[in-house]
Amino acid sequence: MAVLRSTATSSLFILGVFAAFVAGCAMGAVMNEKCSKSSMEVSQSPTVPLPSGIPQYTVEMANTCSRSNCSVSHIHLKCGMFTSATLINPKIFKRLRYNDCLVNDGNPLSSGVILSFKYASSFPYPLSVSYLRCD
Repeated sequence: MAVLRSTATSSLFILGVFAAFVAGCAMGAVMNEKCSKSSMEVSQSPTVPLPSGIPQYTVEMANTCSRSNCSVSHIHLKCGMFTSATLINPKIFKRLRYNDCLVNDGNPLSSGVILSFKYASSFPYPLSVSYLRCD
């Protein structure tokens, strides 16, 4: 049941990202706007717990920049004292220090691309964009 809910949540997130991307492209064509922190959508949802019973969460991060050739890099998230009972690929997501986590190893993330990872913790960590660079 949790897997089904997670799949539905992920599908809704992807549809929302796609709708925001399409709407942004239409607006960007008129306004030729640059990207901003709101160009990165961050979403998380509970998934199947670990066999030990520790809750697990899936995080999805998407570049919804309105221009089709818009990349963002040096993406940092506010993440508190983020930690996970399972390993996370540090090239995708790593905590540098308190309240500072780096996405995609600082490398560019093209418009429309979605990165995801799972983490295990007793509670979900609030995650939000604190900084990014428009390329």
